[in-house]
Amino acid sequence: MSKHAFLLLIFVTAFFVGYGRGNVENEPTLSDKNSFSIIVLPDPQSYTKFGVNQPIFDLMTAWVENNIDKLNIKAVFCTGDLVEQNEYLLPDGINGDQTSREQWIAVSRAFEKLDNKVPYIISTGNHDYGYKRSENALTRFPEYFPVERNNKWDSCLVSVFNNRHGMPTLENSAYVFENENWGKLLVITTEFTPRDEVLNWAKNLSSEKKYQDHKVIFLTHSYLDGDGERIAEESYKLAPANYGNDIWEKLLYPASNIRMLICGHYCTIGSFEENVSSRIDRNSDGKEVFQMMFNAQTEGGGWHGNGGDGWLRILEFMPDGKSIQVKTYSPFFGISPTTKKHAWRTEPWDEFVIDLN
Repeated sequence: MSKHAFLLLIFVTAFFVGYGRGNVENEPTLSDKNSFSIIVLPDPQSYTKFGVNQPIFDLMTAWVENNIDKLNIKAVFCTGDLVEQNEYLLPDGINGDQTSREQWIAVSRAFEKLDNKVPYIISTGNHDYGYKRSENALTRFPEYFPVERNNKWDSCLVSVFNNRHGMPTLENSAYVFENENWGKLLVITTEFTPRDEVLNWAKNLSSEKKYQDHKVIFLTHSYLDGDGERIAEESYKLAPANYGNDIWEKLLYPASNIRMLICGHYCTIGSFEENVSSRIDRNSDGKEVFQMMFNAQTEGGGWHGNGGDGWLRILEFMPDGKSIQVKTYSPFFGISPTTKKHAWRTEPWDEFVIDLN
């Protein structure tokens, strides 16, 4: 090897070693090695409706895949609205430039990175039904997300309930996770504006003897607005339907062990603070129920921007068995040394601790 070649090798090696160290800085880590985490992906519809935005959601699920071991990720939650239109053939450029089939293929492809590696739990949203936004109960969700596609569901899926067409799908489904510090967690997800029979299924399931000592997390699409108020009613044609107030009164309040709700749906063009919210109320048993809304899709340019700047939430379940550290992170910013300084949101509504004592 010549002297020049040797010096070039030293330079290249030093560059990449330095680059690698730079990337490690500011990356998410567990604050306690005995913790585990759950990742929350907000509504992806503004990523999937534009072809140029789809790689950002691909990046988000690829980041999750790369951090399964590092962050001890036990599950991934998605708040729904996987697509902008469920069954639409003529993109108008305003609501995206992708047909519905192209949108479903794109979001399915993004989740493929997690198949057979980690269970993901999706709450279907209003845009996942009808033609554009829940004009009827038709949805392609069961077609693109059948139970057979991810074998990580085999060990945790414990119950399903029929959708509006009388078919058992993952639209209404429940999962159990175990941890030595947290005991057993039951996670229940539902269709958009769940019917009474769905809420009854969830209530009866959580009260069964084998689940009555579990901490229950309820995942649904629409529940809170940006001010932390429960949504009373919206003008969708799906009926019968239950909105935020109904879900609280019929399910969360009477259930003694549902301790947390996660939703998305509500979004406006404004500050990030207006598109995230939370509240705490006591159920009929006197226990606090933490309710959290997270939807970032208008970040990065509004309804026609890049889909949400890659923001997701990391829920770190601490080894004390009651505390959850919530952090808001963007792998879209975090992947580059140039932008990684912008990869964290640290305002009080972006970074906080939930106590499920």
